[in-house]
Amino acid sequence: MSDHSNCVFCGIVRGDIPAIRLYEDEYTVAFMDIQPASPGHTLVIPKAHAANLFEISLTDLAAVTLTAQRIARAVHQALAPDGIRIMQTNGAAAGQTVFHYHVHIIPMQHGQRIGAHDREQVSPESLKALAAKIQAAIRT
Repeated sequence: MSDHSNCVFCGIVRGDIPAIRLYEDEYTVAFMDIQPASPGHTLVIPKAHAANLFEISLTDLAAVTLTAQRIARAVHQALAPDGIRIMQTNGAAAGQTVFHYHVHIIPMQHGQRIGAHDREQVSPESLKALAAKIQAAIRT
């Protein structure tokens, strides 16, 4: 992993910034979004810093894709949404706000407004409760 001391996601990977982690392996980390678009909104990132799709290595891209599938399946099983939106943006004009490659896994319900993030943080207790449900589904 490259040391990008100003990157919030690199800080999460290093353990310098707290996050409610759902899953971790050699190449990836999945954690709850603190400003979720919907309950269960999860992020999957590579441990190695890459600003966007154009910079990520093929190994890390494949690892993030596999982890995103694993987490999406667990979210689907644990929360039973009507659908799941998988989102990845590149550059500020596309809506990217953290410049470390990441994939959003957003559970969606029929009629739900499609937005990337809410403006307020959710309580850690609420996130931990959702995380426990998703983690149990990851194990099955």
